[in-house]
Amino acid sequence: MPIATTGPLSYGMQLPIQSQSAIFAEEWEAAAGPADLAEIARTADRTGFAYLASCDHVAIPRRLADAMGTVWYDPVATLALLAGITERVLLMSHVAVVGLRHPLATAKQYATLDHLSGGRLILGVGAGHVPEEFEALGADFDGRGAVLDETIDALKAALGPEEYPEFAGERFSFGGLGQLPRPAQERVPVWVGGSSPAAVRRAAVRGDGWLPQGDPREKLPAQIARLKQLREAAGIATPIVIGAITEPLYVGEPAWSVGRRTLTGKPEAVAESLRVYRAMGVHQIQVRFRSRSRSELTDQMAVFAAEVAPHLDR
Repeated sequence: MPIATTGPLSYGMQLPIQSQSAIFAEEWEAAAGPADLAEIARTADRTGFAYLASCDHVAIPRRLADAMGTVWYDPVATLALLAGITERVLLMSHVAVVGLRHPLATAKQYATLDHLSGGRLILGVGAGHVPEEFEALGADFDGRGAVLDETIDALKAALGPEEYPEFAGERFSFGGLGQLPRPAQERVPVWVGGSSPAAVRRAAVRGDGWLPQGDPREKLPAQIARLKQLREAAGIATPIVIGAITEPLYVGEPAWSVGRRTLTGKPEAVAESLRVYRAMGVHQIQVRFRSRSRSELTDQMAVFAAEVAPHLDR
């Protein structure tokens, strides 16, 4: 079921384990593996999470390894694995750095993923931020914004219903080249990540959804107003799915230190705090739970779905 701009507030999550930046990874993730990832995905599928997301980095330079880590699973391979063991949860790249690859190659991968999953793909895209990664792959780091703009346009053509898609741009041009299988969806939703002025503008004029990156609550209303203003000025009448990344969560009263920024408390209190996002005009929230083990994480996911989610729209 696609995420809508009407109805209840949807909630999804970035998968643990598949990316282990020191900024957000829990200690237990270092020793976790595919079986843990699969159980988390099954829990999300069973309890009503709207989507699961996987990140994209090809290689991390030594200068950034302490902060970012070097554990970054390939998103297509990861989401394809999870497609085979889940039934309804949507599968999102958050975000694919599509400027690192030719759009036809990206389209082949993600069209196949959408086909195999029965139409559950959300293609989240972003500009990227690691120059060494671009350099190693022969991609244009300095011009990555313009490259991303054209790549989004090319991907929309390449992920459409036509067996022989056509596109002509400044950097990429293709036609007369057949690609099967086609995506199961008639139109794969493209969500744009980022909170810079350029990213907000890109989401407004090219995106089906917007994935802000770390905007605190107090800054979101102005960002959303700007997004809507730009979209209206571009003459785009179709609605855009607006997202937000919440504070870390722990449902209940933790018996350990979960950090001062973590939102804790009884389910009704957590829901009351999260309803503020809906009042801002947000349609989906990406949640992250503090945890000391896989079982604590899946327990948190289950209690959130059963006891917090029903209160999100009251």
